[in-house]
Amino acid sequence: MVHTRQRSRMIDCLNNFQGSVKAQLSESTKHAESIKGEIIIQHTHAKSGLAKPICIQLYSLNDSCTGKGKLSQGVYLNHGKRIQNKINGITCIKYELTFEADRDFGFPGAFVIWNQHKDKFFLQSLSLQVEFKQIVHFECNSWIYSNHLMQKERIFFSNTCYLPSQTPNGLLQLRKQELDTLRGDGIEGRIREWHRAYGYDFYNDLGDPQRGEGPILGGSIHYPYPRRGKTGEPHIDSENVKEMMFNMSTCIPPDERFSPQKQSEFAKKVIQATLHFVGSQTNQLKSFNKIKELFSGKKSQGVEEWMVKKLEDHLPKEILKEIGQGIKDYTAKFPMPQLFAGNELAWKDDKEFGRQMLAGINAAVIQCLQAFPPRSKNGIWSSIRRSHIEHNLDGLTLQEAMNQWRIFILDHHNYLMPFLGKINKNGVCAYASRTLLFLKDDDTLKPLAIELSLPGLSRGTEIQRVFRPGGNGSEAALWQFAKAHVGVNDSGYHQLISHWLKTHAVVEPFIIATRRQLSVMHPIHRLLDPHFKDTMHINALARSTVLKGGGIIEKTLYSGEVSMELSSSLYKDWRFDEQSLPGDLLKRGMAFHNPDCLAGVQLLFEDYPYGRDGLEIWVATKRWVNDYCLHFYKDDNSLRFDHEIQEWWSEIKKIGHGDKCNETWWYPMTTLSDLVEALTTLIWISSGLHASVNFGQYEYVGHPLNRPIKCRNFIPMEGTKEFAEFLHDPDKFFLKMLPNSSETTLYMALLEVLSAPTSDEVYLGQQQSPNWIDDVWVKQRFQQFAEELNKVDKRIVERNADPKLKNRRGPSNIPYKLLRPAVSNVKSCQGITAIGIPNSISM
Repeated sequence: MVHTRQRSRMIDCLNNFQGSVKAQLSESTKHAESIKGEIIIQHTHAKSGLAKPICIQLYSLNDSCTGKGKLSQGVYLNHGKRIQNKINGITCIKYELTFEADRDFGFPGAFVIWNQHKDKFFLQSLSLQVEFKQIVHFECNSWIYSNHLMQKERIFFSNTCYLPSQTPNGLLQLRKQELDTLRGDGIEGRIREWHRAYGYDFYNDLGDPQRGEGPILGGSIHYPYPRRGKTGEPHIDSENVKEMMFNMSTCIPPDERFSPQKQSEFAKKVIQATLHFVGSQTNQLKSFNKIKELFSGKKSQGVEEWMVKKLEDHLPKEILKEIGQGIKDYTAKFPMPQLFAGNELAWKDDKEFGRQMLAGINAAVIQCLQAFPPRSKNGIWSSIRRSHIEHNLDGLTLQEAMNQWRIFILDHHNYLMPFLGKINKNGVCAYASRTLLFLKDDDTLKPLAIELSLPGLSRGTEIQRVFRPGGNGSEAALWQFAKAHVGVNDSGYHQLISHWLKTHAVVEPFIIATRRQLSVMHPIHRLLDPHFKDTMHINALARSTVLKGGGIIEKTLYSGEVSMELSSSLYKDWRFDEQSLPGDLLKRGMAFHNPDCLAGVQLLFEDYPYGRDGLEIWVATKRWVNDYCLHFYKDDNSLRFDHEIQEWWSEIKKIGHGDKCNETWWYPMTTLSDLVEALTTLIWISSGLHASVNFGQYEYVGHPLNRPIKCRNFIPMEGTKEFAEFLHDPDKFFLKMLPNSSETTLYMALLEVLSAPTSDEVYLGQQQSPNWIDDVWVKQRFQQFAEELNKVDKRIVERNADPKLKNRRGPSNIPYKLLRPAVSNVKSCQGITAIGIPNSISM
């Protein structure tokens, strides 16, 4: 009955709208002003074109005594002139329209649109030419669904920004109405494809706790977590890895979904990676030559039947047709990671082992050691002794090296120890590790010792073993084994914490709060919007295929079934303020306060590629954000009295990150400096930080020997049968220790998909549209920001060419590119290049 009444009201509303249009048409001679417009539709599923009417009506900025702007005469889309062409390689349909309005109509500030088709279409933009040939732009980029699904018309606002207190009278009610629609509070049940409402939910879609498939994350003391977008999705069983690769359907608000172009490219990437996975299953990786054979370049003979079937379930026919035509270009084997193409033994090199902690995909974990020896939270001291390392400090004593801040630690010990009992089941053999390194005079890191620990037989005790570099024969082999186990720890931390938790998961609540509390007319919404592109969609796909119980992470990473529980445990220590790059560097002891340096901090040593490049990007971004905010806010009071921004910040703290709501480190959001710091941090996480941990994944982890994802054997103890087996053939024992072919190649396929951005990517310093905002000053300042990033890019290229900066290239002579903006050279960012900083967490 409720649905019937809603549908009846919708039909009455539409009939009234159409009646209004007809009445206006009959009195068109009374209108004295004509407004020319162009509307661009990028994509439609309608088989017969746009034959049925699509109705559009303009709202002016002037109040019509109803709390809403004056209305123009309505226009039917199919009455306009139709032109089909390509814009940026995408087929688009442009309609030239004429709107009639009263003489005192004024400037248009919004428009409404009704779709009477049964099919949806993708609305790209509308531009209007008003008096004195001024252009009013509307960036839409939104799916428009059929009237029989939607209960009200769609509203779009122009690209002019207004703080709430500055909203023109004609837009006040529309601003409130649109925010109410997007909040959608009270909608129950599963969110449907056409629902635009944004809500919060716990991570209750990863498994079924009643079946022992892991706890619900978020909303409890034991399992805190950021909130995700509400979808109402039921738990999905998936025992078949092949099916998981193609589960591309998800219920998120339509404006958060991939564009048709990206959906097509993403599907192609998944098919290619899956072909590589399938094509490698006969290879059992029993020798180094077998691993090398993973990377040959034979052509595929075609897509297997199960792939086609799964694609038909989840993709439009047009995309399937497009994919089918290009299948001959696919390969059956993985591409060789560039990092190892020139030096196949780079993975063995101790220098490369240390360099990747400064210039790899997990370069924000290493710390300067504050006290020796390291100590566990439960008070247990590390078994690494002065005698293990002091002879290897290039003539310094340990105390001298500590005083000069030259001892560093990669610490995967404290957080892992409580979980090892659960992890070391079903053939997994994992340690908690500590790795100590020494900073040499040339700023390279020399490994000193690795400590591998297991829980002791009695509670509160540990079994610790220390391994040191050097030597020959069995000693050198054991050192290599220890490095492999460290790589396992680091790979897991990278994927679960550095990548997923600290970028994807923590940003999603900010997106939801922005959509619910900041009008699209709000200048901060306009600033942040490019940095949220596709994040909710890729997160939903990750939950349904990668993170869920029985998903790719559980099947590949050493942490297995406790992966997300481990992630929740580390969220307990998360702080938003420490995700600013300067805050992170200071926390890890990799920099110290210096007001005369970039961002007020000075690196301990200059040849830290992640830190050096990142700080330049941080400073350029913060300058841009600061100037942008000062352009719209005249003082701190204007921020305090901005009710939208205050509700936005409050919702982020109390709901989005509700398990952290009582923390005292949240910015109070009472000064413009609070706002600038928060926005710069959020943009850094979405752009630079995510680029540094994501787009180099295949480059560094794509080779299974460089950073293994799990080990199937512990390092043998002297005097055991396993040690004798190791002595007989160390290489065979090492290969037997690594994960099997299926686990290895499945993870490689995942990284191949994640490491290459799609062609519709928009990079830091680029604008999605030249008309993204109708403000000349802002456009000019943004151009300065882009020019500043281009200068940063040139300086990075110069540093990469400097032979004195040895951490820039390493043994393979491949430069560090993960934080190169490459603003002016988009083509260089295509494929698995590890170049370019996308605006958002879009992959």
